[in-house]
Amino acid sequence: MIVIDADAIDRVLDRAGMVEALRRGFREAVVTPVRHHHAMPRAGEDDAMLLLMPAWTDGRAGLDDDAVTGVKIVSVVPGNAKRGLASVVGSYVLMSGVSGQPLSVLDGTRLTLWRTAGASALAADFLARPDARRLVMIGAGALAEHLIEGHTAIRPIEEVAIWNRSPDKAAALAARFADRPFRVRAVADPEAAIRAADVVSTATMSTTPIVRGDWLKPGVHVDLVGGYTPAMREADDAAIARARVFVDTREGATHEAGDVTQPLASGVLTPERIVGDLPELCRGTVAGRGGADEITLFKSVGTALEDLVAARLVHRAVADR
Repeated sequence: MIVIDADAIDRVLDRAGMVEALRRGFREAVVTPVRHHHAMPRAGEDDAMLLLMPAWTDGRAGLDDDAVTGVKIVSVVPGNAKRGLASVVGSYVLMSGVSGQPLSVLDGTRLTLWRTAGASALAADFLARPDARRLVMIGAGALAEHLIEGHTAIRPIEEVAIWNRSPDKAAALAARFADRPFRVRAVADPEAAIRAADVVSTATMSTTPIVRGDWLKPGVHVDLVGGYTPAMREADDAAIARARVFVDTREGATHEAGDVTQPLASGVLTPERIVGDLPELCRGTVAGRGGADEITLFKSVGTALEDLVAARLVHRAVADR
């Protein structure tokens, strides 16, 4: 069994390879049960939480060497703040889908960043204009850097504008891209940046919309990544109403994403107006962008399939070295 840390994941992965692995993965038959949530009460501090996210190659049609089983194990420990440790810690265990033998244990946090950005880039490959030049990044956390890397890998981006509620964080993120062929800058006015954008990507935990529908120009693609509970919201009703809406998975987005559940509850969005999800896009049963002036919107909450595919890709790359 191989232990694969965050640095090793960074060494063996590239953005285009991740996108193509996910494209193939969404065409596969993969079982993704409902994720498990287990509260772990603690004396003297907030309860901890254990999350288990399993997935496996569906063996009912037969198994080959590509068959794998995996589970992401995430511990959420609010009390770690006073210990000087991260509150969210993740690991991924990958096993043979044929024999069940363990293959590798991977850094789950880094794996999640790569696969999440990869899914957004995959969606943008179907939904963003081929000539998209201007990217706006809303948020400046760990995921924002990966989203910028993902989008610039699949579109000819020339300019990236970063907005964050903390301007210093936006400036620090922009500085990390100083040696890139595209221009990156922190901005103080999200409205002006979004109005000029070809692609808008968001990675926040906001409960009030940041992206306004009347700011969106014809042809823009909106990539909503941050909100992962029904209470979170990154785009307003006008944005949802103006766009052709796509999701990573219908089951996940319609139950977990406030940017979908709230408009569904109010009637701004109907289930029929969710045009498609990533499996449908990748299998060709749903068409992506339909015209140069069309506004498209993609909402993701993540799926265990992405973790499984990403872990398999990393394991093979490390094992082959």
